[in-house]
This record gives sequence, structure tokens and C-alpha cells, in this order.
Amino acid sequence: WNKLYFAHHWPVTVCKMNANDCHDPPMYWTIHGLWPDRAEDCNRTWHFNVTEIKDLILDMRHYWPDVLHSSQNRTQFWKHEWDKHGTCAATLEILNSQKKYFGKALELYQHVDLNGHLLKAGIKPSSSYYKMPAIKEALKRFYGATPKIQCLPPEEGEEAQTIGQIEICFTKELQLVNCTELEGESNPVPAHFKFGTSELSVCNDSLPTYYPSELQ
Repeated sequence: WNKLYFAHHWPVTVCKMNANDCHDPPMYWTIHGLWPDRAEDCNRTWHFNVTEIKDLILDMRHYWPDVLHSSQNRTQFWKHEWDKHGTCAATLEILNSQKKYFGKALELYQHVDLNGHLLKAGIKPSSSYYKMPAIKEALKRFYGATPKIQCLPPEEGEEAQTIGQIEICFTKELQLVNCTELEGESNPVPAHFKFGTSELSVCNDSLPTYYPSELQ
């Protein structure tokens, strides 16, 4: 694999996406995962063990919660992320244990400060719509690299898409890099993430964009 997608999702949008026991989703962007491109489920014998990250649990619950399931004691989401993505990321020395993988993601979360940067750019949850190119430009200015932004497409009779996920990309040396592929590169990371029946896909630049502040 060549780069890491560091995905943040917007809990209010995630909660909208399917039947779940979501209530009071956090009003800040939380971690979805740290994903190597071109690799999944690399080592099925390396099982997730929550005791390895016991020092991180408080931060994990705050910054990397299982948005769809409100129980504090669930570790399924982290297990899934480790099995599918962590075991692949572990080919890098800085990510080669569960503690390093989750700990480094928490560190990157603080470093990237997506919540702070959006606020600085005046982009906050609102009932009025944003233009997608303006959101992209603002983030590109902060990071010097183009993120990948995913939305829920408009529902029947709606005109706006709903922002749901922002991915910021890193090289193996953890330098920020464009998420967009260069001409001729294949893009192996699927554009769609399914949650139940709805799915996120790359946002449409020409549609108005809703950044919801509460569950409808």
C-alpha cells in the first residue's frame, strides 16, 4: 500500500444513515479509521485485544466512539477497524502494534484538528447550505493537501447533499498528501461506504451542502 486515509465522520450524519441506537451524537468530528489504501484484512490471526489499549480507552471513547451504538462498553467498532485496516497498517514500524496504531491515530487527530480548522474557516453546523468547493478550498489552505469529502446524496425531493465524512491523507512517513489520485494511478479504496441502506459517496461540487447540527 502507498498511503493512509485518515477518515473522520460527522456523527449527526452517520446517525441519519440507518436504523441504530444512536442518540445524542457528539457535536464534533470523530475518528472513523486510519486506512491503508490497497490492503484489507492482512492478518486474520492477529486478534484485537482491548487490554493492549487500556491506557487509551478514555480518549478512544471520546474521539473514536462507536457512533451507531451508544453503549460505552462496546469495542466491536475498534475490533473491526483493527482487523480490517490495523493489521495492514502494521507493516509500518510506527504502527506495528495495537497500542501504536490506535495511539498514533489519536495523535494525528489532535495534529490535524479538523474541528478547529473548520470553525476557523467559519464552517459550522447550520441550517443554511454551504458550497462544496468552498469547504474543499478552506481545508486545502490549512493542510496544503486536498482531502476527500464524502456526502449522503439528496433524498427524494431534497436538493442538498449532507456532509458525512472527511478523509485526510498521509504518506507512509506521515506527511500530508493529496487524497486525489494522480492521472493514471488506480484508486483502489472504494468510493462508497455503506451504513445500512444509505451510503456515502464523493460529494458533488455543484450541489448545495448541508452540515446538520441535529438529528432530524
